[in-house]
Amino acid sequence: MMIISILILLISIILHEIAHGYVAYLFGDSTAKDAGRLSVNPLVHIDPVGSLLLPGMTLFFGGGFFIGWAKPVPVNPINFKNRDVAMMWVALAGPLTNVSLAVFASVFLYLSLFAVFPVLIIFVLKKIIIINIVLAFFNLIPIPPLDGSRILARFLPLPGKQFLSRVEPYGILFVFLLVYMGGVTTYFTWVIPPFLRLLLPY
Repeated sequence: MMIISILILLISIILHEIAHGYVAYLFGDSTAKDAGRLSVNPLVHIDPVGSLLLPGMTLFFGGGFFIGWAKPVPVNPINFKNRDVAMMWVALAGPLTNVSLAVFASVFLYLSLFAVFPVLIIFVLKKIIIINIVLAFFNLIPIPPLDGSRILARFLPLPGKQFLSRVEPYGILFVFLLVYMGGVTTYFTWVIPPFLRLLLPY
């Protein structure tokens, strides 16, 4: 069962990154497409830290939550006509993809109330929902380089944008520290349960 959970995590974070690249392409930046990062081939997306080390850490320190990321897709904001708006939507694309996957799985799970589904299918659907909701809200944390910081930057004055840019090289350290100190788990216990109660019928 652990292997299934890990596979769901990897697929979810890969689709998350592909969504970033695709929306960037829609806004006029073909960097990710040209680099072959709109592919579903997992080898071009796996990040040793975000796809392997961090999920292991969150299992060990974070109360069993799976979080992580794939190798970030390259984005060149110079190609955007409206940089702030485009970057916001590129950032939102990943979490929205995860929420969409969770909703899609939830629809099938609710259908299982009216039909007999194999136990394995029920398990997979529940894991898709839980993992993708956790991924969505983890990536919405406003610490660079997480998506939440890109979304937040859209609404900040120039000094705020510059501050986020300056701390981004050290952001990953803050993320690991937050995981280690249990801050991520505390955050999840507040924001995740309402969505799981809605998406999980049982």
